[in-house]
Amino acid sequence: MGFALGPRASAAGYKLAAFERTGSTNTEAIEHARSGERGPMWFVTSEQTAGRGRRQRAWIAPRGNLAASILEVMDVAPAVAATLGFAAGLAEEAALEKVSLEAALRLGEGRPCYALKWPNDVLAGGKKLVGIGLEAEAVGGGLAVVVGIGTNVVAAPEGTPTPAVSLAALGVQINAEELFAALSDAWVEFRGIWDNGRGFAEIRKLWLERAAGLGEKVAIHTGTMTLEGVFDTIDDTGCLIVRTAEGRLVPVAAGEVFFGPVASVGAA
Repeated sequence: MGFALGPRASAAGYKLAAFERTGSTNTEAIEHARSGERGPMWFVTSEQTAGRGRRQRAWIAPRGNLAASILEVMDVAPAVAATLGFAAGLAEEAALEKVSLEAALRLGEGRPCYALKWPNDVLAGGKKLVGIGLEAEAVGGGLAVVVGIGTNVVAAPEGTPTPAVSLAALGVQINAEELFAALSDAWVEFRGIWDNGRGFAEIRKLWLERAAGLGEKVAIHTGTMTLEGVFDTIDDTGCLIVRTAEGRLVPVAAGEVFFGPVASVGAA
């Protein structure tokens, strides 16, 4: 079985470039944008060898995992484009729920439960299942926005700041092609709600309903300092709002997030 768009994505006019193996789907997408591609277009593989995540960490997808990047050129400011990551998290979570139906029936109370971790991860049982990263570059006609989505389908990396898990380990027996078809269709829905940032209020509401650690103790390591408090909400720009012990509400635009008892250890 090869990669194919879901019926909704196909009907909406999305294009697809599938690779048996590539260095980085994000790099493929950016290079196509520089060469004149305006999308919307998916770049997808089940084996990625040279991807990069946040803080330039290696983002490798061994054969059988899913690395997918969506390219869209749009007329929005970079700060607005950044909020598209929340729509991506919702699309991925919806796709995961769809492909996990059989496992949910089979496993009952042991079924995987997915949650969205600020800013752009999807967790299962508190472990990282999906990483989402955004890149943007000005091109003729607007801003080329690339959203890269990496899912641990058959294997998960070790030694990551947040422990990782795979769908296979969770008992969800599907392949990367099945997940991608569901993801491409879900993307059409949540990209439509986001609507070039005009619908972020609704995206924010939906995201908070699925947020990991909301109302819990949190520590955020920014690289220069560690901020501790309670995860209060996200604001209308996508910043995480921390309520400190003194009652101050502090917005955080970027950083590594650690919840609960591991917070001070992980952020150290």
